[in-house]
Amino acid sequence: MQLWSQSYDRELTSLLDVQRDLSFAIADHIRLQLSPERMESVGRRHTRDAAAYDFYLRGRRFWNQLTPASTRMAIEYYTRATDIDPSYALAWAGLAEAFAAGPINGDADPRVMWPRARTAAEHAVQANPRLSEAHHVSGQVHWFFEWDFRAADAAFRKAVELDPNNAWAHSMFGHALSQLGRHEEARTVMDRACALEPLSPLHHAMASQVAFQARDAMTAAERARRAIAIDPEFWVGHMMRGQACEQLGETDFALDALATAARFSGGNSKPVALRGYLLAKVGQVAAAGEVLNMLEDASRSRYVPPYAMALISLGLRDDEMVFDWLERAYTARDVHLVFLPVDPKWDRLQAEPRFGVLLERCGFDSVACR
Repeated sequence: MQLWSQSYDRELTSLLDVQRDLSFAIADHIRLQLSPERMESVGRRHTRDAAAYDFYLRGRRFWNQLTPASTRMAIEYYTRATDIDPSYALAWAGLAEAFAAGPINGDADPRVMWPRARTAAEHAVQANPRLSEAHHVSGQVHWFFEWDFRAADAAFRKAVELDPNNAWAHSMFGHALSQLGRHEEARTVMDRACALEPLSPLHHAMASQVAFQARDAMTAAERARRAIAIDPEFWVGHMMRGQACEQLGETDFALDALATAARFSGGNSKPVALRGYLLAKVGQVAAAGEVLNMLEDASRSRYVPPYAMALISLGLRDDEMVFDWLERAYTARDVHLVFLPVDPKWDRLQAEPRFGVLLERCGFDSVACR
């Protein structure tokens, strides 16, 4: 159905002004009713400074690659955008997101990223309290760093309420619901994210994680395949396929997928550790030990999430070493601990008293594990 077709003439003094005025013209033409507050929010969504806008776009491009190097570049460009225009809420939100995702995408130290992400998210909300992206990055800070699932849930709901077409807010909201054990609701929200941006490999990969946490490995594998079909070099898609295939007993496929994920990840520890875990599970103890030793050696010169070593130790069924590494992960505020209550790989330890104590210390004891 064609909603709007019209030529639009304006003096080309500023591309950003043209984009803004064109948005209002289209909204008016299709009789889209926006509240005065929403009109103001739309008007303040982007900066009027072309250089700041350019740096924001560069930051977004690099963040979408989700590797350690690209995350660092995203932080650099978002920072330049906010330096030029300190009131640029969307750039502050992008910066907060890069900081918040740094420990996940780039093995950044969460103790360093936490205060930076929190401050940037606060700037985003202060600059534009009605910006959906500002609230969804606040949710990420609550979730990954503060381990406050309830506050994260509220922030993601606010983000979706402010912009029902924000696919990334839906994606993060769906994942948070999954972490709370509300898997059917999570699936519905993730389906919405994928419908809003069907060509985003990230949303399909996140949908795979949500299905995986719901113990639906078949759907998780299918969702991962969709992500890979869109972008064959998207490492997260390959990693999701690997963990789904592991649950399905397709060991060879899983090992191949994890090797591919490691190759495209830019050095992220997650696919490496997951491969070490699987090698240990299938009895290749020596190979798993080599992966563990490699990560331990790397941790002496840079931050490597202790969760990575705990996971391989889990595969080796060395529970004393598992809890030693989990204790280190707790001390380091390792963001990967948020997966403990719902990730099937940890089901074997759910009845272990020490595991329950750890979940309670993290504040996860109220989170459903199924």
